[in-house]
Amino acid sequence: MDQIPGPAVPSARAVLRPIGLRDARVTGGPLARWQRVNRETSIPLGLERMERSGALPNLRRAAGERDGQFQGYRFQDSDLYKQLEAVAWEHARAPDPRYTAFIERAAAVLAAAQRPDGYLNSHYQVVKPEKIYAELEYSHEMYCAGHLLQAAVAASRAGAGDTLLPVARRLADHLVQVFLTGGNDGIDGHAEVETALIELHRLTGDPAYLDLAAKLVDNRGKGLIRDSGMGPLYAQDHLPVREADTPVGHAVRQLYLEAGVVDLYLETGDESLLECSVRRWEDMVATKTYVTGGNGSRHDGEAFGERYELPPDRAYSESCAAVASIHWNWRLLLATGHGRYADLLERVLFNAFAASTSADGRRFCYVNPLQRRNDLVEDAYLGRRREWFACACCPPNIMRLVASLGGYLATWSEAGLQLHQYAEGVVSGGGGRVRVDTDYPWDGLVRVTVEEAPAGEWELALRIPSWSETTYVDNHLAQPHEDGYFRIRRSGWRAGDTVELNLDLTPRLLRPHHRVDAVRGSAVLQRGPLVYCFEQADQPGRVEVDDLAIARDAVPRPVPRDDLPGVGRTVLLDVDAVVVHEPRDGLPYTSKSLATSTRVTATAVPYFQWDNRDGGAMRVWIPLA
Repeated sequence: MDQIPGPAVPSARAVLRPIGLRDARVTGGPLARWQRVNRETSIPLGLERMERSGALPNLRRAAGERDGQFQGYRFQDSDLYKQLEAVAWEHARAPDPRYTAFIERAAAVLAAAQRPDGYLNSHYQVVKPEKIYAELEYSHEMYCAGHLLQAAVAASRAGAGDTLLPVARRLADHLVQVFLTGGNDGIDGHAEVETALIELHRLTGDPAYLDLAAKLVDNRGKGLIRDSGMGPLYAQDHLPVREADTPVGHAVRQLYLEAGVVDLYLETGDESLLECSVRRWEDMVATKTYVTGGNGSRHDGEAFGERYELPPDRAYSESCAAVASIHWNWRLLLATGHGRYADLLERVLFNAFAASTSADGRRFCYVNPLQRRNDLVEDAYLGRRREWFACACCPPNIMRLVASLGGYLATWSEAGLQLHQYAEGVVSGGGGRVRVDTDYPWDGLVRVTVEEAPAGEWELALRIPSWSETTYVDNHLAQPHEDGYFRIRRSGWRAGDTVELNLDLTPRLLRPHHRVDAVRGSAVLQRGPLVYCFEQADQPGRVEVDDLAIARDAVPRPVPRDDLPGVGRTVLLDVDAVVVHEPRDGLPYTSKSLATSTRVTATAVPYFQWDNRDGGAMRVWIPLA
């Protein structure tokens, strides 16, 4: 099978090397289902929306091929670029001439719209030609360019046409001429182009792209981004990247910036870049991350809040932030080989990210709250999935990640093959090939059968998730190495050799840190990598979700369902609970004791499967009785 590199291919400095996109063929479980739904439903929907949303018509206006007013936001071009990347990775996974045809048609429109000097941005060419690069604090010009570069890299690696890359390179060369050699010290208010420039450097070998990315990273924190009205923290311009200790501001911007910082370390070897990014990662995980792995606790500025400011009902936890978090964690994993980054990637993937899309693949979450009340009065934009959005940054972002998921499952090194995420299928790397048989995450048994292995010494490394309290390998109690992996290294591997990993999926009640005031006294259910929530649709009789409290002696009980209506395959959790009857004294406060005499069995569903049924109340955190 042809080798197709995935979205991030760092230099030899990486501790672990990513497998090719076709080196992992997922055949079962939720990941296979997501990829099938993405191909059959989500991507066709996205392609149709490229016309209706104005993304393609705007570029035709920039090319002089169409009249009329500009449609949408100033960063509308980026929707098309992410859609192109999704199509390219999907073509790499399962070739289809319709995908290459779309890329070629879009590339022709882009080439026609591109100015002779390489500049390309339909909003500024059509609406504000006199303001090109004059509003970088909020223009998203380099942000849009970055997504085009990533789409072109994907199309090139996927063999999906040869006309998109020249357009992207002309734009990249223009950025180099203006911002590297031309003396302009401007920085885009929305980080993203940094990691895109580095990946284009990896593809082409042009050092100018790496140099420009380094300059953009080094110039942050010097006050070079003008205030857009949101303050310097919003755009991560408050401190140089090597001095900042905690993630701040717009969550997506911070997380994309971090991916670029780690990419820059991987290409230059500047240890200070890795050190500062790891420092912020540790602070984020300990104080600013939701139990679902999501980030961003403030609707104002789509931003990180203060440490431990993690309100469930006001969680922003944007879907794009989940994508960017996966990008960052993947690069940290490649850079260090430490399983804690794969652990967080898994938490994000199966919860904050997976919840972003409906079971049928036709609706998406922009915001991913951890609680929704029955009387939600805000626009459903914030509390329900929708087919599309005026600001549609999330749907095509989701599609491009799902299409490239195979590239995030495993890595290789001189020692052998490392499995980081578990899904049924076949994985190749490090000179070997294995078949993975599993019903993960519904079941904790992962059977790995060697199909090919080198003649000499070879190592198979299996991640032991931090949530698995008791783990067995081949029926023997197994303790992971300090980096989170159990390694089997030996000579003489033969086809048919099998290793059985048995992970502990015993449901657990997780309690919050005492400083997370919003959920103090509450608990959340987790089984394996899956965080659970309580939806109104599953509760008995007229019991309302907001009146439930988990009994302190509760032992959650798994309830497998082959086809829950609206949801599909799942494992529910039943748990003993009580119904809280609050005395009413006018104000919503009382000095009387709460009456909690009614005992019921409450039912929880995996969080990623919420909002596929009645649209009623939902809670991740439930008070302890």
